[in-house]
Amino acid sequence: MTVRVTVLKNGMRVLTDRMDSVETVSIGVWVDIGTRHEPSQINGVAHLLEHMAFKGTERRSALDIAAEVEAVGGHLNAYTSREHTAYYAKVLKQDLGLAVDILADILQRSIFDSKELERERAVILQEIGQANDTPDDIIFDFFQERAFPDQAMGRPVLGRVEIIRRIDRDTVAAYMRRHYAASGMLLVAAGNVDHDALVRLAEPAFAELPLDRSARSEAARYVGGELREPRDLEQVHVVLGFPGFPFSDPDYYSASVVSSALGGGMSSRLFQEIREKRGLVYAIYSFTHAYSDSASSASMPAREKRRWRS
Repeated sequence: MTVRVTVLKNGMRVLTDRMDSVETVSIGVWVDIGTRHEPSQINGVAHLLEHMAFKGTERRSALDIAAEVEAVGGHLNAYTSREHTAYYAKVLKQDLGLAVDILADILQRSIFDSKELERERAVILQEIGQANDTPDDIIFDFFQERAFPDQAMGRPVLGRVEIIRRIDRDTVAAYMRRHYAASGMLLVAAGNVDHDALVRLAEPAFAELPLDRSARSEAARYVGGELREPRDLEQVHVVLGFPGFPFSDPDYYSASVVSSALGGGMSSRLFQEIREKRGLVYAIYSFTHAYSDSASSASMPAREKRRWRS
């Protein structure tokens, strides 16, 4: 494996990890914008923008975007987190140019059609409902909100129903113009890829990106506390968490090792003691979740209702 990094003229970084033993390439653009950069009145706009980027550009319809990638056996997807939004593709090595072109197209020339927005708004409302109906999913939003109350870091990535219903097309487009800039983007490719060839593709493909962004975020303040939501279910889902280390802290790696030893798999202390020896739970694990300036460490047991004692 050979890792190389180049900074384009507009400030966008290009990183590759070459693997000659494979015939494919995974490539994506990571934008350092996420939920923590949203004003409270438009919570969920970063996630809505991620959805809308696939709904048509000046050159392609929503169907064209999907069909062009899948016609060559490729895969295109995206996700939003609290600090990043990622758009990525997986293709055969000979289709790298197509992947770069589509990624550049959706990140620079999306039209945010109003009719598509209304349809996608309904999709996201369904996604929020699905998360609310899934206790082992929504519990992490509850934990985040309690750990970082009254902060952007504590708000849900999917947004809130009442806000998603009123975000309009101009708000989404303006958010992209203000925050999606070359200086805050990283183009990454891993697989059978030539670094210099990718740089030659990327330089003109992403030339229309703004150079600078206006994104700001408040410092994360871990507060903690307690939250309980009774539901008529057969299990109770519990998260126990505490402050951890940000990515930049040298102790982040030590904390990750400790977390793995405690609850990182079936041989971990928690799994062996709580499930294997005592049979009290179906699943139990621990993890560290780091951010640029904060973090949390947590363990989560999912326990049968009849075994729960308050």
